[in-house]
Amino acid sequence: MRKGIHPDYKFITVRLADGTEFETRSTMKSGRYVSEVDSTNHPFYTGRRQYVDTAGRVEKFRRRYGKSK
Repeated sequence: MRKGIHPDYKFITVRLADGTEFETRSTMKSGRYVSEVDSTNHPFYTGRRQYVDTAGRVEKFRRRYGKSK
């Protein structure tokens, strides 16, 4: 493999929606990842239908990926 072209592969902590935490390796720049959806609350796994607040999701997207002032 060529040197200097691959991203750093380091340990990060993953926190699931139910509070469970585990450590894995990733190329993410931050050392922590927080998941909002996992198998404990996703409708596919739980069998329950959840109604999603569309306006709230749009605002969340804008906060996360929108232009900074």
